[in-house]
Amino acid sequence: MSLAALEAEVVECRRCPRLVAWREQVAAEKRAAFRDETYWGRPVPGFGDPAARIVLLGLAPAAHGANRTGRMFTGDRSGDFLYAALHRAGLANQPASVARGDGLALRGAWITAAVRCAPPANKPLPAERDACAHWLEREWPLLGGVRVVVALGAFGWEAAVRLLEPGLRPRPRFGHGAEAAAGGVTLLGCFHPSQQNTFTGRLTPAMIDAVLARAIALAGAA
Repeated sequence: MSLAALEAEVVECRRCPRLVAWREQVAAEKRAAFRDETYWGRPVPGFGDPAARIVLLGLAPAAHGANRTGRMFTGDRSGDFLYAALHRAGLANQPASVARGDGLALRGAWITAAVRCAPPANKPLPAERDACAHWLEREWPLLGGVRVVVALGAFGWEAAVRLLEPGLRPRPRFGHGAEAAAGGVTLLGCFHPSQQNTFTGRLTPAMIDAVLARAIALAGAA
């Protein structure tokens, strides 16, 4: 199995009826600003450098971001914030990402999500989370060089623990800058780059820069 073969399977997934209905409804109705665009409207695969030492693990595609563009954290304010930070850290070749095929490339990093379809209100149900974990479990062994997982938000942190070492006790608690050893790698916590966090100053550029610098140091990817 290759990452490309896995991607081909991911984008055809229809396991969760509620998520399928929502992602397709959003793609059909569209946001006014994007009314002339063709939305992706399918599950969104991981993206980045197959030789990555650092994996960034988010929650799920945004309805009018990745669900529109077909690439994680692409085409919305969260992605604007994240890719600018990755560029400052030397993990991306350009500071902005607006569409698939815009020339963006990651260096030493891979971006994925715990849930691959945009969920209503950005809140997957536990059953949907569990059904989608299958993809992350299959993706992980194909990324053989990973040393650090940066969990973007508490949902990503919990997904990472379940993936890396589900029986880990005591259960490491999420927090910005939190660190835990799990499954032979280091798990780092970072507040999610949502507008709710970035617009209020809960997550600043300096804060995410510090997490990425720590990830690079731990991964030996500098």
